[in-house]
Amino acid sequence: MTDSLDQVHVFGIRHLSPSGAWHLRRFLDQKKPKAVLIEGLSDAGALIPDMTRRGTVPPIAILAYTEDLPVGTVVYPIARYSPEYQALVWAKQNRARAEWIDLPSDVFLALQSQQRTDETPLPDKELSKDSPEQRKGEAPQEELDVEARHERESLYERFARHAGEPDYETYWERNFEHNLTDDSYRLAAIEFGAGLREFDERSPQSDAENLVREAYMRRRIQETIDAGMAPEDIVVLVGAYHASAIGGHLPAMTDDELSTLKRRPSKLTLMPYSYFKLSSQSGYGAGNHAPAYFELLWESLQEARIEHLPSRYLSMVARHTREQGTHRSTAEVIEGVRLAQSLAALKGGQAPTLADLRDAATTLIGHGEVSSVSQSMAYVEVGTAIGQLPAGVSQTSIQDDFERQLARYKLTKYRTTVKQELGLDLRENRRAKSEEAAYLDLNRSSLLHRLRVIGVEFAVEQETHQDSTTWAEKWHVQWSTESEIQLVEAVLLGETIEVATGYSFKSKLSKCESVAEAASMVSDACKCGMIAAMDQARQRLQELASGTSEFRAIAHAANRLGMIARYGDVRQFDPEPLMPLVEDLFVQGSLALIGAANCDDAAAKSAVVAIDELNKVNLEYSDRVDENLWVGELRRLADSDQHNPLLSGYACAILLERNLVDNEDLAREMSRRLSPGIDADLGAGWFEGLSKRNRYALLARQPLWEQLAGYVESLEEGEFLRALVFLRRSFGGFSPQEKRHIAENLGEYWGAGADVASEMLSQPLTNEEEQSLEELSDFDFDDL
Repeated sequence: MTDSLDQVHVFGIRHLSPSGAWHLRRFLDQKKPKAVLIEGLSDAGALIPDMTRRGTVPPIAILAYTEDLPVGTVVYPIARYSPEYQALVWAKQNRARAEWIDLPSDVFLALQSQQRTDETPLPDKELSKDSPEQRKGEAPQEELDVEARHERESLYERFARHAGEPDYETYWERNFEHNLTDDSYRLAAIEFGAGLREFDERSPQSDAENLVREAYMRRRIQETIDAGMAPEDIVVLVGAYHASAIGGHLPAMTDDELSTLKRRPSKLTLMPYSYFKLSSQSGYGAGNHAPAYFELLWESLQEARIEHLPSRYLSMVARHTREQGTHRSTAEVIEGVRLAQSLAALKGGQAPTLADLRDAATTLIGHGEVSSVSQSMAYVEVGTAIGQLPAGVSQTSIQDDFERQLARYKLTKYRTTVKQELGLDLRENRRAKSEEAAYLDLNRSSLLHRLRVIGVEFAVEQETHQDSTTWAEKWHVQWSTESEIQLVEAVLLGETIEVATGYSFKSKLSKCESVAEAASMVSDACKCGMIAAMDQARQRLQELASGTSEFRAIAHAANRLGMIARYGDVRQFDPEPLMPLVEDLFVQGSLALIGAANCDDAAAKSAVVAIDELNKVNLEYSDRVDENLWVGELRRLADSDQHNPLLSGYACAILLERNLVDNEDLAREMSRRLSPGIDADLGAGWFEGLSKRNRYALLARQPLWEQLAGYVESLEEGEFLRALVFLRRSFGGFSPQEKRHIAENLGEYWGAGADVASEMLSQPLTNEEEQSLEELSDFDFDDL
């Protein structure tokens, strides 16, 4: 066994290494193996034909997920320039056997679950120097000595630092990606991996996992040999870290050891991946920060024009900069290439790295300002590529359902990593030739809301300028790798999007304990077109509402249901079953108003919103709700001196808006509220509430401003300053035109006339007036 394992050809790589893929292809052409064994989930062999079939466009990923909750996932991303992918393509082209040989997904997922529940604290040496966490009592980063900082560096960062490179990515690229000497990459990767193993200081748990993985991979290699494959006809492709541990000097995993491995039942699927996601990952073997740039490197290697990579990169940066409206010349690109080559030569490199190219782009194309070319560099380095899979390829039932519905509702073009805006008109299109076409946007809306409910972040609804416009919606639509994972995870809720949405509603309703949450679920069910779920949520809301007298929650629920009822014609459902509950909630809310008004100013702000919501219900459904009860409670609050003055003023404003308060009554109430015997806080607070609604009606009532002017004149200095807090807040929301109108009203009261007051307002301030305003601005009103 030992001798046979030593005879296989081991090729160590860095995952997502274009040079590794290029060297590997040459190595495979030379050795012409009959079997290519690749580090990867061993139970994903059935996915290999789909990964290499016509119509599959990397980047893609193998996704493993648990069959039970909580959902666990393992993602194995692959780009076109991944050595693993090129190994699969070579095997298909040369009719060689290709297999994955790492631990199966159910073992990986069990290990992942164990790591999440392990509460053993990490040793201090495992904290990264960039970690936001600091050990208790630790000095700030700038006070750490050099030795302490080095201890907190990762092993890869130390490699880069000793090589004089700014980061590990640059170190790897300069020493491996541009080295095209025959067999140099393979031999260097094996030595590099051995060095990593010698100096690695990761946790014992991480060490144990690697040992288990390597023992399992040796087992799979031995099984291939035992099945009759000659060792010299096998090429094993693993990460550089594992390359030196694949030989026969270490034992393979036994049957007994294999039987002790913990497992979580799992499933596998392929999914499109994105360069943006690859760029967001970091660390050895996980990804790279510039996937589009490394695809350029791969293409240059394939075309045997690696020396043209600097000019291609800088030309693309310059082109994108021009497209953004900033002219850049060809001469700047040429000088940029020369500068990058000079920077590489100073560091002993064979060719410029991405770090050198970035410096050159900033200096020559950005004219020394990184901000002027950062967007262009990001576009060239990361790109917007997202992979593609042929229809029906190795997908879960909910993924298939998603693809069908995208095609059915003409949303396929929005399945991209570029954010797009989608406007929907939910009304029937009477010019359409079929019923489905007539309600296309309504069906789109239901689908997007269902995805939102099951946690798939494909589309985000945006606020519209008119909240009352129930037929219009605006969405920002953007696909991402996270969206794909979320969609796969949702299969645990149901086999289709509709079934998963129904299960999600049922699960949430069983835990729902608040009126506000139940009302929100009624709304969501309506928007999803789930009428049965909406009825269940309505019943739960009714149960919860019968046991509460909390005014804000009741008002919000009544308003929410009232809005849903307005959806009836647009959303194609009968709103009548909702109306008895709207009526009951309205009565409950009306009776709870006075009790809710006994509160402080902080609580009064939310109470104002609730009053407004209940008033909207009354105005919308005046023929269905008890309007006399509501008006009567508003009048009680408006006349009360025992409750929050802001809410009393707001109630008065609503009555004024309904023409239930005439000028004489308003002047009398103003005189009472703003009399010298009333505390400034109470009087000005009442006026603040009054001014929150229908300002045009207030502006037209001259007696109101006469009362206010007389009130201010009667205040002592201390009272004036306290009243000023509320008055400043009251008038802060008035427009300049409204403020001018108020000044004209006061001019009439003071006998100056509206024209004279307007003219005085147009004159510049005197020095004395400016000084008074500055003193007022400097005054700390919070101390009052």
